[in-house]
Amino acid sequence: AYVEQDLHEIYQGEVRYARDAFEGLRLMDALMAVKRGIPGAALPELKQRRVKAAAAVRNTEQLPAEGPRRSDVATDNPVPTPPFLGTRVVKGIPLKEYASWLDEGALFKGQWGLKRDVIDSVGRPRLRLWLDRLRTENLLEAAVVYGYFPCVSKDDDLIVLDEQGNERTRFTFPRQDRGRRLCLADFFRSEESGQVDVVGLQVVTVGSRIGEATAGLFETDAYRDYLELHGLSVQLAEALAEYWHARVRAELGIGVHDPAGLDGMLRTQYQGCRYSLGYPACPDLEDRGKIADLLRPERIGVELSEEFQLHPEQSTDAIVVHHPEASYFNAGGRP
Repeated sequence: AYVEQDLHEIYQGEVRYARDAFEGLRLMDALMAVKRGIPGAALPELKQRRVKAAAAVRNTEQLPAEGPRRSDVATDNPVPTPPFLGTRVVKGIPLKEYASWLDEGALFKGQWGLKRDVIDSVGRPRLRLWLDRLRTENLLEAAVVYGYFPCVSKDDDLIVLDEQGNERTRFTFPRQDRGRRLCLADFFRSEESGQVDVVGLQVVTVGSRIGEATAGLFETDAYRDYLELHGLSVQLAEALAEYWHARVRAELGIGVHDPAGLDGMLRTQYQGCRYSLGYPACPDLEDRGKIADLLRPERIGVELSEEFQLHPEQSTDAIVVHHPEASYFNAGGRP
């Protein structure tokens, strides 16, 4: 609605919103059909803004001026002992190690825009074709840099320490303004407790070759192949991140709580949580600079742009939290 109402009113040309590249192609097809004067051709109706009554009421609620500095998150959970402190680099991870972590639902429906009735007849054969091509053309350079760091929390801050107990850097996270008033810092021992906690950090990438291959497809107007390979590369990076997160949980000794099947894994039915920068609990992308300083991801070919974007695009970073109550939440309101 922001694009198709607010921007539409001030932009002199035609402006439309597409939720993904496939919808963008459909919009362009409709636009060209209108331009060519094809009978019956028309653009979809503009999206209308919908504000739920309950949401409108909540917006008028008086927010509390102050609340507890810390939520009710447990503070007596065991702190695991990491296998090492500092960082390690792992390169050359075979595709077979993390391909089983691929979220096919997100790939077929989200990235490729396939309907359920063609997933078996179209989606899976295309996936097998692409995986074979990735192997034969050696387009993947899967690598990880990760580490464990001593830390404590203070109010909304997570303070990363050096091995002598001095502050190395700190992250400041938003706190919910109602409900449990959760904040990511709450999942770590407080500075006042006198105990030291541990936080995991990771950056994973499937390398730059696959990005170069997708760019080549785009330049030759092979748009279907481009969209499929690009979507697959993004999901493979996510699969690698899930795979390595499981490795971290195992190293911290909390992997015993992992579910048996992939579906349970993708529903985060395990102890611990992986928070990627830019999401509600840790929205500040500038924090990527702090992670980069700690992990030095250039060792696996990952650079940080001036806009705090990871390059190659098929890379992800994360803060790994071991606390049994850690879960995804919206820091702007109720869980």
